[in-house]
Amino acid sequence: MKAINAIRMGGVDVLPLVEGGKGVAISNGITAGHWAAGGGAGTLSAVNCDSYDADGRIIPQLYHGRTRRERHEELVAYGIQGGIAQAQRAHDIAGGQGRIHANILWEMGGAERVITGVLEGAKGLIHGITCGAGMPYRLSDIAARFNVHYYPIVSSGRAFAALWKRAYHKAASLLGGVVYEDPWLAGGHNGLSNSEDPTKPEDPYPRVLALRKLMREFGLGETPIIMAGGVWWLEEWADWIDNPELGPIAFQFGTRPLLTRESPIGDAWKRRLMTLKEGDVFLNHFSPTGFYSSAVNNSFIKELRDRNDRQVAYTTEAIGAHQAEYGVGPRKRIVYLTPPDLQRVQAWEGHGFTEALRTPDNTLIFVTPESAQQIVADQVACMGCLTQCRFSNWSQHEPEFSTGKKADPRSFCIQKTLQDIAHRADQEDAVEHNLMFSGHNAYRFASDPFYGNGFIPTVRQLVERILTGR
Repeated sequence: MKAINAIRMGGVDVLPLVEGGKGVAISNGITAGHWAAGGGAGTLSAVNCDSYDADGRIIPQLYHGRTRRERHEELVAYGIQGGIAQAQRAHDIAGGQGRIHANILWEMGGAERVITGVLEGAKGLIHGITCGAGMPYRLSDIAARFNVHYYPIVSSGRAFAALWKRAYHKAASLLGGVVYEDPWLAGGHNGLSNSEDPTKPEDPYPRVLALRKLMREFGLGETPIIMAGGVWWLEEWADWIDNPELGPIAFQFGTRPLLTRESPIGDAWKRRLMTLKEGDVFLNHFSPTGFYSSAVNNSFIKELRDRNDRQVAYTTEAIGAHQAEYGVGPRKRIVYLTPPDLQRVQAWEGHGFTEALRTPDNTLIFVTPESAQQIVADQVACMGCLTQCRFSNWSQHEPEFSTGKKADPRSFCIQKTLQDIAHRADQEDAVEHNLMFSGHNAYRFASDPFYGNGFIPTVRQLVERILTGR
């Protein structure tokens, strides 16, 4: 195994080991601080992160506004307050070692306002901002305003070229690195484009090499590329290290830091990670963001799959094969199904899925009355956690604050489920019935001898293990 030497990143020499940011409240100031103390770049998530009262207890994020816009303002305030609190914790723990980064999603509600508020309130505590889930053209402007480095997350050279030509060339000196996130293997939201097949993973090496060639054209030959997604043992990436063709490379670990003593996830979540098998992480298209995402295939995901399978197309007039009348809703408004679809609907109703909910695509999905009631309640309680949400039809853009489309019951309230699993993950039901993001390599916890007999390392022990190649 080659020696893992420090590289120049963000203006200083650090180990080429980066903690991947995981929201909501999963990568926090404690994990980021300990990772930085180990000599790498720790990343706190600035996505609806936790803040604390005077006694150090987490302040529940409860919403009192009567409208979505009012609740959105509460959400932004929570985000700023929490980001500042986590940055302070990370700074105190790191003790001047390594780097502290803050991660945001460009498609999160109020992203620019949140990260601006955090950087204003935590001046000097955060060294870099990472950002993905969208095309964050304004990222370089924010970095320049606060004189911090920035690290865009992309899944192709084409995406970075667009960012560079439109905005980033104006703040080239603050570009600390470019995160290449494998869209087939990374956990959380993924950057698969419409031209890429989610069922056919591509080798990351040619894609990263293409990114490097573009960066060299832009004068960025010595700017690190941070490989994210699918990284477990560094000995498996030995041909990437000190490779002149690729230039400076760092490696981002998102999944492995979940299973550390400092990780804030609950015991039930940690136990579940130890039992996963290959294929248990599912690349799905249910997210209200519209992006693909990778999560553990638990009961939460299964219910979404089943909900989408119980779906038929309808027309508002009898057209073509759509001749069978069907009444929707309390008033039994007539729509038209095909006769075979009507038979399927009747079978679903026989199993208790009696409520038909309309989707934006002129289809109906069928759920139980209890599920229908919960879906509507979640849509009504929207607090605008995304720039736009297909589940609730919220948009943060004036004047309507709406996408202009029907709310889509095939999706879910992502804020609700991520908050629940973040704060109740010591309970088995919370782990089974919530969205549990994970990278596709999570099954390796069960077979990696480092975790034998249920061993859970500290962050420092994990970093030391990674430096051995394992």
